[in-house]
Amino acid sequence: MKIILESGDIIHGVAFGAAPKDDVIGEVVFNTSMAGYQEVFSDPSYCDQIVTMTYPLIGNYGINNDDYESLTPSLKGIIVKEACTNPSHWKNQKSLEQFLIQHNIVGVHS
Repeated sequence: MKIILESGDIIHGVAFGAAPKDDVIGEVVFNTSMAGYQEVFSDPSYCDQIVTMTYPLIGNYGINNDDYESLTPSLKGIIVKEACTNPSHWKNQKSLEQFLIQHNIVGVHS
């Protein structure tokens, strides 16, 4: 998968989460939180944006039903350095990838 910025720069990555049916177009924004990625991904203020997480490992504690900001996430996609595929937290109910697929959100990691 590749990310094409308005400047013409191209960044290559590995897709995860929902399979894109078409090109995903949105404003790329950054979030510098070290925790709380579930809240970020379900925050309505990120509507139609592609969120880049600056913390290097995302998904390590999974997704649970207690930490949603909105039950219907509205962001277009996420970009992370490393997506954890094996979450390990006692409240974990699904993986980040399962969450992305469920809500039709595309993810890219390096």
